[in-house]
Amino acid sequence: MTTSSSRTAAMAKGRRADTDRRRGRVQTALTSAHAAGEEITISGIARAAGVDRTFLYRHRDLLEQAHALEAQPAPTPGVGPAVTRASLQADLLAAQERAVRLAARIHQLENRLSDTLGEQAWRESGLGAPADIDKLNTRIVNLEQQVVDLRLQLEERDQDLAAARQANRELMTRINAPTTSR
Repeated sequence: MTTSSSRTAAMAKGRRADTDRRRGRVQTALTSAHAAGEEITISGIARAAGVDRTFLYRHRDLLEQAHALEAQPAPTPGVGPAVTRASLQADLLAAQERAVRLAARIHQLENRLSDTLGEQAWRESGLGAPADIDKLNTRIVNLEQQVVDLRLQLEERDQDLAAARQANRELMTRINAPTTSR
């Protein structure tokens, strides 16, 4: 063996040893963070292990292990069912959707109350409704129905257009795909 090849082999061996040490530190950081019930993030694990985040991204097995531990609940002996980040996010999303529905319902009820009080005040004032108000109300209802129908037609056409675009993409992919010689 020549001296340059022995130096190269020694450098490669040193590099492997350094990688093994860093992998060990990442494993330790993952285990301790999970056992302590801390939030597991790539940045946090990299910081705790004293490695760069790219080290985790280059070693897919460590990255997958970090993601798997992130999804698992932290071990809490003697305590009831663990609350996971995913369950908290699902609860938050459900609460936000409920708040949106309730806000829409409140808005609807406020408008209805306003309309009812307005009609009541109009009738009690003795002025009454103009003769053509019924015609206008009928016209408004008809126009609102037309708007709904047109929106449905527009949505159907958008879906058709999206399907046609997808078909075109697939056809272009097939046309542009390299042909293999037989």
